[in-house]
Amino acid sequence: MSAELIYLFDGSLDGIFCCVFESFLKKEYPTAVVPFDEPQATLFRQKEIRTDPEKSQRVLQAIVRKLGTETLDFVRRAFLTCLPGRALLILNFLRLGFTHGPSVLQMLTNDTVSVLSKAVLHLNQEAHLLSGFVRFSDYDGSLVAEIEPKNFVLPLLAQHFCERFPEEHFFIHDRTHKVALLYRPYTCRFAAAEAIELPEASREEETWRALWRQFHETIEIKPRRNPGCQRGHLPLRYRGCMTEFQSLGNAQLFPEPAG
Repeated sequence: MSAELIYLFDGSLDGIFCCVFESFLKKEYPTAVVPFDEPQATLFRQKEIRTDPEKSQRVLQAIVRKLGTETLDFVRRAFLTCLPGRALLILNFLRLGFTHGPSVLQMLTNDTVSVLSKAVLHLNQEAHLLSGFVRFSDYDGSLVAEIEPKNFVLPLLAQHFCERFPEEHFFIHDRTHKVALLYRPYTCRFAAAEAIELPEASREEETWRALWRQFHETIEIKPRRNPGCQRGHLPLRYRGCMTEFQSLGNAQLFPEPAG
């Protein structure tokens, strides 16, 4: 057992599983588990844990066999959260789980389980909200949207939108995590995307945006306006990517016929 040991890994969930493997194999209890590219100013001993698919698979199979698929899903979701230090928390959670079995998910008085459970709840809530808040624009037959989530919810949104628009071509860019979801009928993939440059919206698209903005402004009952309630249902941080909160610009609701 080492009280002053930091594991360095590649930042992936497979990498965390390899850290779990190493922790059990060497009977080590790291004080931190951090990605290789995360700067560290510490006097603690550092140990690089290389990702080995075979070791990762053995840990995954052990989770399913001893803790169940519900626990595996919980761990995968915990990895997608924005929780600081989540890698070490996941490692400690799995060590706890392999001691207590599937009931680990109900051990909410334990600090590790409690912190991870709250983070996963936040992730699930954000994914649920964004399934309704994502706004697509039509660019020559392809639907494009941008989001700025706190958690990495794109993998959770993928199934929702792939099932909702199975025959469409669409693209969702996560500005926060610089990743894009690209979908064409029955094929889905993720790609790194620092930023995207979109062409100017067509006249028809601008008109639809203007109609959507007018609908949003018209449907409100002015005497019953309640900004606090509105922010509760639609937090301010989501509005920067939503059509109804964008400027109308030069769009006309009823443009003159061409020619």
